Amino acid sequence: MTAKLILASGSPRRKELLQQLHLPFSIQVSDLEETFNEQDSPENIVMSLALQKAQEVAKNHFSSYVLGADTVVVSEGRILGKPVDEQDAISTLQSLSGKTHQVMTGVAIIFGTNIVNFYERTDVTFWELTQSEIERYVKSGEPMDKAGSYGIQGLGAAFVKGIYGDYFSVVGLPLARTIRELRSIGFSF
Repeated sequence: MTAKLILASGSPRRKELLQQLHLPFSIQVSDLEETFNEQDSPENIVMSLALQKAQEVAKNHFSSYVLGADTVVVSEGRILGKPVDEQDAISTLQSLSGKTHQVMTGVAIIFGTNIVNFYERTDVTFWELTQSEIERYVKSGEPMDKAGSYGIQGLGAAFVKGIYGDYFSVVGLPLARTIRELRSIGFSF
């Protein structure tokens, strides 16, 4: 019997991405209070958050592959989290308008004593956005649960002028790299 894969995330986007690959997996959401050092680099923060999620679930599933992930949006060296309200979403989108920002997704895979921890960085460039475009988008409700106040896979796609890097990492999980890293520690499907 092959070991099973557990996604340590409640993200519907990560669930959809794994389903897209027809991987058999289950979901066990970590309820750990996430902590990080704000003085640390965004790369280290996102890898640490992914690892914390995976470790919390893995301690009860030693014979399974546990996959944790976390995504942050970074603009001008500052991490942009999920908006606290509509005005925060508007301000965030105004700050991204006409500029390039980075989306970093950290991934941690734990199987027994094996730990793989990495991140992928993708540069995303936005078109210049009008105030009415931003307000209409925020009223849709889509940006309210997303880091950086937009979803590239939804209505937010209309803002994207270009990307350099892994599209799926922007959605929430760098699929190709994740599969390769899973295989590197013995996962087969």
